[in-house]
Amino acid sequence: MGIREFPGGASRGKSIAIGMRRSPDVSPRRLSDISPQLRQLKYLVVDEAIKEDLKWSRSVEDLTSGPVGLTSIEERILRITGYYGYQPWAASYKREERPRDSPGPAEAQAPAAGAEAGGRGSRRCWRCSQAQLKKIFWGVAVVLCVCSSWAGSTQLAKLTFRKFDAPFTLTWFATNWNFLFFPLYYAGHVCKSAEKQSVKQRYRECCRFFGDNGLTLKVFFTKAAPFGVLWTLTNYLYLHAIKKINTTDVSVLFCCNKAFVFLLSWIVLRDRFMGVRIVAAILAIAGIVMMTYADGFHSHSVIGIALVVGSASMSALYKVLFKLLLGSAKFGEAALFLSILGVFNILFITCIPVILYFTKVEYWSSFDDIPWGNLCGFSVLLLTFNIVLNFGIAVTYPTLMSLGIVLSVPVNAVVDHYTSKIVFNGVRVIAIIIIGLGFLLLLLPEEWDVWLIKLLTRLKVRKKEETAEGSADPGSGPQSKSRRARPSFAR
Repeated sequence: MGIREFPGGASRGKSIAIGMRRSPDVSPRRLSDISPQLRQLKYLVVDEAIKEDLKWSRSVEDLTSGPVGLTSIEERILRITGYYGYQPWAASYKREERPRDSPGPAEAQAPAAGAEAGGRGSRRCWRCSQAQLKKIFWGVAVVLCVCSSWAGSTQLAKLTFRKFDAPFTLTWFATNWNFLFFPLYYAGHVCKSAEKQSVKQRYRECCRFFGDNGLTLKVFFTKAAPFGVLWTLTNYLYLHAIKKINTTDVSVLFCCNKAFVFLLSWIVLRDRFMGVRIVAAILAIAGIVMMTYADGFHSHSVIGIALVVGSASMSALYKVLFKLLLGSAKFGEAALFLSILGVFNILFITCIPVILYFTKVEYWSSFDDIPWGNLCGFSVLLLTFNIVLNFGIAVTYPTLMSLGIVLSVPVNAVVDHYTSKIVFNGVRVIAIIIIGLGFLLLLLPEEWDVWLIKLLTRLKVRKKEETAEGSADPGSGPQSKSRRARPSFAR
């Protein structure tokens, strides 16, 4: 492709534009051809005269003979120096002679393309916002479900102990319902999955979670049995603490398990150190001490608080060991694992309630006196809580699910206010607030500081841009309107 030169001093840019309009196959090869535009790079707002030159030099858009894409540094500079309609990647372009006296069609084409792109962008944003709104809607539903099931199971357990004083038997009875996890998961798999598998096929696929050999007897006793013991201890200590202290204190103290998970993960799993989580752990410990002080260090309150802290510690140990020994599990694998815990409870834990009954540690006169409705209701609520907590991540964010546990504290406080003699003195209220604040700090993601810095930087940049735009507008005349209609060079 040859180079065409045009003599002339001040009219050089005009001659280049006319020559290129006559021969669309000719492209500028020298940076001197666009030197007026290059000298304007240091300005944020393009002057009106330069805008006219750029407007008339859009004839380089007709470059279609070369390969698709930006083929030279000159063409890139042409694009960034004001050729808003320059699209060398287009497969075809209408070559029309645009007379200098009527630049309207050339200007109308860019807004039309912008409108089309804006329409696509708006539809994409609408789809994204619609998906986010759907996820947030499901998140609210999950939060309400977690809060109601956890608070309801706690209150129902408190009500059950008035007639049936057997916390370990209640724990054993409720854990047996874990056997339903895998059948419920398989029912959901049959309803939603496109490729349906038989129960045996799905079971074998989920058994790969335990290794290449699947679920063997050795794996059962080394990888499932310890977690069955931790599961039983967590629930038993929690239920036994409900007998000693009110449900509000039990629910708020159990929130400390999040801080214990962080400390154990930091020590055992060598997780990332985060100062904000250390602060949250300190707040949790301070809340435990203040909660003990709120009741005057009575024996029953101290024992109850110790039981809840032990339950939170067992829960944290369960989670950390699961991540250390088994890693992360998919939905089917988690459902199978929880069902195995139910099988372990039936086979090996059943003897303990029998022993407690005959030794009259947990004794009831007859089976007719057992409140079966309360026992079944507690088991169903606890099963619902565990199902939503384990599988709710499929429809919403994990942080929203954790908020349900915190929201159960005010629910239990309201119920205790009308059904028991709890005294909400200043120390207890401060302890509840401190533990809740520590729990919320632990929900912050690992990159929260980076996100915060990015947000602050973005706000500063936007404020500077608004200030610059405000100072750049001299008035409300026609010239200021035309400047506002076109984007500035910085954008």
